[in-house]
Amino acid sequence: MASITIRNLDDGVKSRLRVRAAGNGRSMEEEARLILRHAVGRKLGSNNLANIIRAHFGPSNGVDLELPPRDAGREPPSFD
Repeated sequence: MASITIRNLDDGVKSRLRVRAAGNGRSMEEEARLILRHAVGRKLGSNNLANIIRAHFGPSNGVDLELPPRDAGREPPSFD
C-alpha cells in the first residue's frame, strides 16, 4: 500500500476531520482514507450537456415539464 503526506493542511480542516472521525468511531487516518476513496472512486460523468441536464432535471428527479406543441416551420427562403 502507498502512503502520502499532506502538508500545509489548515488547522480548521484537521480539527473538523478529527471531529468527524471521532463521530464515526474511526481514526483520522481511516476517515481520510474513506473520504479520498469516495472522492476518487466516482466515475467521471458524460461531458454531453444534454445528459448532464437530464441527470439533474429529468422526470426521475421530480421535474416533468409539459412541452408546448411545435408549429410547422416556415418555408425556407428562395434565392431565385
